[in-house]
Amino acid sequence: MNALEQVKNHLREGRVYRRADLEPWSNAIDRHLLQLQEEGVLVKLSGGLYYCPKMTAFGAAPAEDERLVEAFLKDRRFLLTSPNLYNALGLGTTQLYNETLVYNHKRHGRFTLGGRTFRFAMKPHFPAKPTPEFLLVDVVNNLVQLAEDREKVLKQVERKAHSMKRRSLEKAVRDYGGARAKKFFSKILSADTMQYA
Repeated sequence: MNALEQVKNHLREGRVYRRADLEPWSNAIDRHLLQLQEEGVLVKLSGGLYYCPKMTAFGAAPAEDERLVEAFLKDRRFLLTSPNLYNALGLGTTQLYNETLVYNHKRHGRFTLGGRTFRFAMKPHFPAKPTPEFLLVDVVNNLVQLAEDREKVLKQVERKAHSMKRRSLEKAVRDYGGARAKKFFSKILSADTMQYA
């Protein structure tokens, strides 16, 4: 088996690889990466990031966001979310956003990976999955970046807060709220007359 075949032998459909992942199997990694791209075995996603396409009845499936981000960060500790999820909270938000937000511990900024835009934001804490309480706090954290009527959104956030379990919301504010969110929710949570679910 020649060196190129050895590299091919270690590739799995649907996986995303860093250049360094494939280097141990090659004696001329850059040449082999070019050859594999020419053959369509690998697709370059960004600098040093490659995808082994998974073939379906409709052609090559794009890389899954989770695999893409995991390879890019070299870390499994991240949360994929989107401002589009706010629309499901019933806050009257209607805008659609063409980027995925990645909360993580390593990178910050906008990156295009595999033709898709990801906005990486470094955060000390984030949940394994976006809960309604987390998303409500996140709306306030990201309010300045939303293309919405901010005052209207805040009124709806306050209304929504009263339909949530107080303890779950308090925990989300404490764990995930920025300074603005903590200040905003403290007024709501400290109001003794308010009823919570």
